[in-house]
Amino acid sequence: MTSSTADQNIRPEPDREIVDIAEYVMDYDIESDLAFDTARYILMDSIGCAFLALKYPECTKLLGPVVPGTVVPDGVRVPGTLFQLDPVKAAFDTGLLIRWLDFNDAWLAAEWNHPSDNLGGILAVADYASRRNPAGKSLTVRDILVSSIKAHEIQGVIALENSFNRVGLDHVVLVKAATAAVVTKLLGGGKKEIVDVLSQVWIDGQSLRIYRHAPNAGPRKSWAAGDATSRGVRLAMMTMQGEIGYPSALTAKTWGFYDATFRGKHFTFPRPYGSYVMENVLFKVSFPAEFHAQTAVECALRLHGAVKERLDEIEKVVITTQDSAIRIISKTGPLYNPADRDHCMQYMTAIGLIYGELTADHYSDSVASDPRIDALRAKMEVVEDERYSREYLEPDKRSIANAVEVFFRDGTHTEKVEVEYPIGHRRRREEAIPLLREKFRRNASATLPAGRVAELADIFIDRKRLESLPVGKFMEILAAPPPVCEGL
Repeated sequence: MTSSTADQNIRPEPDREIVDIAEYVMDYDIESDLAFDTARYILMDSIGCAFLALKYPECTKLLGPVVPGTVVPDGVRVPGTLFQLDPVKAAFDTGLLIRWLDFNDAWLAAEWNHPSDNLGGILAVADYASRRNPAGKSLTVRDILVSSIKAHEIQGVIALENSFNRVGLDHVVLVKAATAAVVTKLLGGGKKEIVDVLSQVWIDGQSLRIYRHAPNAGPRKSWAAGDATSRGVRLAMMTMQGEIGYPSALTAKTWGFYDATFRGKHFTFPRPYGSYVMENVLFKVSFPAEFHAQTAVECALRLHGAVKERLDEIEKVVITTQDSAIRIISKTGPLYNPADRDHCMQYMTAIGLIYGELTADHYSDSVASDPRIDALRAKMEVVEDERYSREYLEPDKRSIANAVEVFFRDGTHTEKVEVEYPIGHRRRREEAIPLLREKFRRNASATLPAGRVAELADIFIDRKRLESLPVGKFMEILAAPPPVCEGL
């Protein structure tokens, strides 16, 4: 054996990118009140989204044990249901419910993603760990919030300058990574175990984005994050059983993630891990819709009164937007299912102009059969404003701007309505919080009885009470089955 061959066989030190995450998870103390306040509302909002999703059979058919009738003693609770499952399937189910309606939070950067998807795994493992050690130190909801802040940060900071969509990969790989890191700590792991599990994540197979784009858009985009957060839990549990890691999972020549999957590029990081992402995350307050269209729908609603009686007179509708929206959700031609429609900017804008509102039910086949929708879509032009595209990426702005203007055959036109920051943006946070609380009450009321909704609303408003609540008690409150969910 030559010396160069021997050198190749020396096991390297773990990749620095992975070590940085492990050190952040184990050593960084969250001191930001804004981060904790925002995390509290993220938890409330995500749980509300999960309760609302229970209305939809296409979602609920995926819930429950893999083998029907399987009983897991002291299993993990799933919000709004009777199920008690193993932590991996519970993570899938909770993540599925949170994500199903595309109504939970968002983070827009070089990679577009939804950091609260990690709560599927965080809630499941927190409940699992608490139920397995009831006599020991109980985890509290504050532990959930800390895990949520750190998962948001890991997912969001990696997304700032590293575009997975440009190499065909779906953003849910970031859910898998962030979940795996924080739940390993909840399971009692340390830096070594977090390094090991993250290496497993990066050498794992990663999802392609095909299910988010025409002509293949479909409901997998609504359960992909649940799948990713559950996979993060599975890898964490295997690691805690002694499964070893692979130190150069990212950087190994030819075989590592960078060379094999990321076209030879290495991750770049414009800032260290802290609490930036949670502090600046975007809430979906008003519409269950892909976030790049939120401001377009706001514009459409403002124009509804001016166009609702003149729909047959419209010559064209011009939507001015950012590059990311054009790449993700600008679609012409047939839309085949609700998952296709809620990722079509023209469809969502048409609904706003015609109906003056946008709810999850507007993506149904029955509403989509309204001939006015496709007739209006056919008259739409989508154009890029370079300023919108530039300010979308600027750290001090991160706008998600859209403008809508309607032109009529008689030569008249509406005003050009422009909205640069959606109501869930940090710049409009004060305006959003009362509406976010109302959104929770409305969403939870779709599944829970009024008394339970009021109890939960009071808990989420009182930060001190919420943070001190034992995880077991919190999950018991969430999982208490309402009559409408009997049998789930």
